[in-house]
Amino acid sequence: MSQLHVQITGSGRPLVLIHGWGMHGGVWQPLVKKLAKQFELYVVDLPGMGFSQDISAESLQEIVKALLPQLPVNADICGWSLGGLVAMSLALSHPQYVRRLVLVGSTPRFINTDADAPQPWLNGMAAAVFEKFARQVGEDYHATLLKFLTLQCMGASDARATIKQLRHAIAERPVPSAASLQRALNVLLENDLREQVASLRQETLLIHGDRDTLAPVQAAHWLAQHLSAGQLRVIAGAGHAPFLSHPQQFIESIIAFLQTEQSLQSPNPELTA
Repeated sequence: MSQLHVQITGSGRPLVLIHGWGMHGGVWQPLVKKLAKQFELYVVDLPGMGFSQDISAESLQEIVKALLPQLPVNADICGWSLGGLVAMSLALSHPQYVRRLVLVGSTPRFINTDADAPQPWLNGMAAAVFEKFARQVGEDYHATLLKFLTLQCMGASDARATIKQLRHAIAERPVPSAASLQRALNVLLENDLREQVASLRQETLLIHGDRDTLAPVQAAHWLAQHLSAGQLRVIAGAGHAPFLSHPQQFIESIIAFLQTEQSLQSPNPELTA
């Protein structure tokens, strides 16, 4: 019996959907019906989340290792937030599994450094914010996650509706253990893929909200500039979950990108919707 829960539905080219911290595959459900008409979807619950077993995946590499037995070869991979880190790590370590990447609200590093650090990074959030979540998550999961969801949607044009969708999605599957949440939060705190980004050879679409406060849009611009074959779609008015706040624009973008057989016409085109 598999340790990870993966919902497989639809037909067409395989498309893997990987969720963010504290969530599970149910967060994609508002899009599944439409996407399943175009793709064979593999909707993943990461270790300890949703219906997946609470295995001790302590690192980004261990999460990828747990995922591999469940994934088809040469699939398209869509990762949101933490799922974007997982998708990038998968593409770097096992490129035969990844045809193209879609990174949503993603960044190579979530945590800021000091401005005078050898390789400064100021396109993320203060470590203290995440460390506060780390302290609180074991005390009151629901209250902590609500704060995290509010942070994700802060500043978005329809923040209240998006938070409602996220809260509804969370309630549909089992509550993760504090240990699994802490392990996943450590992945956000500890990883920095900036030096490896240039080694990503897969064509990559970045979809980012211009009002994202968790992974500021400057991080997406940085990624677009450093990827060998990347393009950026900025969705105006969206926060950290543009696939929920602007589902039609998201679906149109992902279908157009994944179904074209041509390579990107220019190395780093940037679009705004």
